[in-house]
Amino acid sequence: MMARAIFILAFVLQLAGAAGARADSSAGSGKTYFNPDTVAGFSKVVERELAKRGARVVILARQGRPAHDLPEGVGFTHTGFAVYSTILLADGTQVPGYAIYNLYRDADDLHHSRLVSDYPADFFRNVAVLRAGVIVPSPTIQRMLLEFINTDSYRKVHNPRYSLMSSPSDGTSQNCTEFVLDVINAVVYNTTDRAQLKQDAKQYFTPQPISTNRVLLGLAAIVRPEIELGDHQGAAATATFETIAAYLSKFAMSSASFVVTAAGVIEESRTGL
Repeated sequence: MMARAIFILAFVLQLAGAAGARADSSAGSGKTYFNPDTVAGFSKVVERELAKRGARVVILARQGRPAHDLPEGVGFTHTGFAVYSTILLADGTQVPGYAIYNLYRDADDLHHSRLVSDYPADFFRNVAVLRAGVIVPSPTIQRMLLEFINTDSYRKVHNPRYSLMSSPSDGTSQNCTEFVLDVINAVVYNTTDRAQLKQDAKQYFTPQPISTNRVLLGLAAIVRPEIELGDHQGAAATATFETIAAYLSKFAMSSASFVVTAAGVIEESRTGL
């Protein structure tokens, strides 16, 4: 159990930016595990799977750390929205493809985040494993998200105060996956009021407990200031790709969820991962 706790502490520290890791909720350069051609090839595999299903908007996740570094119940380290769009290339050519809408931690200010749009090859650039999590919302939810993203209302849902371990039922701070949850709830409950969104999350959403010693998490918070625990009542729990998949499935807001590897789709499910 102690070894597991040490792994989790290492995970928290690494996700927060130790050892130059940049594949969590950060954008920018960092350690790369795969060459650009491999990443581009994997990105195309993912895009083909999304297009094959006619998906206009999906929830997309990446694995920025090896599996043994991740806490129990956590399979991915960053989550955003992939939106089918017309993409303008450097030579002026317009092509169809997916743009990714993310909340990224600010590289120069660990306490704050910003909203960034990029593309699959950027999204997967620094992953440790060629593995993508995908949730396909129901057609109705896709339509609502498509109308919402790229509006002022979408930006209003963003809380720029960043915490890696943010509680989804408290409005003090926000991380990438909590932002995805808040955007979903904003379109479902037709509100951008943060207090109401936190109340909705508290009532309907079940977060992922981070099963480790509170003292270890406290030590991590001392070492890395972007980890805040004051918004948690009792045991720490946060939003994850898996808990969002379960939430959407429970309330019939998704049509499928699956994992894409370099070889293709695995673990396909219509009831969450």
